[in-house]
Amino acid sequence: MELYNRAQIQNVVSLDRDALEAVEAGFRALGEGNVVQPPILSMAIEEANGEVDVKTAHIKGNSRFAIKVSPGFFDNPKLGLPSLNGLMIVFSAKTGLVEAVLFDEGYLTDIRTALAGAIAAKHLSRADSKRVTVLGAGLQAELQVAALKLVRDFDTLDVWARDVKKAEAYAARMQEAYGLTVAVHTEIADACREADIIVTTTPSREPLLSGEHLREGVHVTAMGSDSPEKRELDTSVMERADHFVADTRAQSENNGELKAYAGHQPPFTVNELGKVIASGKSLRTADSQITVCDLTGTGVQDTAIAGFALGRLVS
Repeated sequence: MELYNRAQIQNVVSLDRDALEAVEAGFRALGEGNVVQPPILSMAIEEANGEVDVKTAHIKGNSRFAIKVSPGFFDNPKLGLPSLNGLMIVFSAKTGLVEAVLFDEGYLTDIRTALAGAIAAKHLSRADSKRVTVLGAGLQAELQVAALKLVRDFDTLDVWARDVKKAEAYAARMQEAYGLTVAVHTEIADACREADIIVTTTPSREPLLSGEHLREGVHVTAMGSDSPEKRELDTSVMERADHFVADTRAQSENNGELKAYAGHQPPFTVNELGKVIASGKSLRTADSQITVCDLTGTGVQDTAIAGFALGRLVS
């Protein structure tokens, strides 16, 4: 068994096309029915304002699978410690023996989350998308832009965040890193007015994006709602969409945006991203159609990125 730290992992894994293809292959296998993926194990540690999530999946035919343990202790910054941490344990799918522990401190989760956003845009957004709107100004807001550059040749970025100073600092970083034309907005409606792609990256507990913010032809990727108490999309967003896609329906109903319809069926068809990829067909039949994808984070993404990382570490 080998132990790898974050620095070693960062040296070999980044937001590149090979990593994107590895995660996309995981989604495809899920859509083809070739993945064993149990529900998320989640445990609250209320006295410390903490929680622990455990995710895993086995991709049939793969030589390895991973179990990810992801703690979030949200009072840690008061102690000078990060609020998020974690590791991935990689097992042999033939013997069950531990092959490696990837003490990535959440890095691989950040990478696979950003790549899932890019994969959603690759299969659901218009190929000629040139203008991207990001709601939020944190780490994932940065990584989503970097990953999107792998699949769409956009040149303009619009930004909204609750903290205008953070939004302005984020905008400056994005302009310097990618040569984008960047505008900061104080109203979500203004940020979304000309968007071809909208990405929501916030920890909001109340819907931020409304159906009235969407112009024809836009694609929305919502990735901030990953637990029962979070929401970013008003139901009008989902009901205005021509096509709604979840990474998995079950997780979206519990942790994602579909929980808004708890107790009754939503008034639209729910597609799953893996099945869209596996079909080889685009859901879009016209450029004017609106698409929405809800990403809650799946165990198959963790197994895919962990196997990819270990492959590079041992090569």
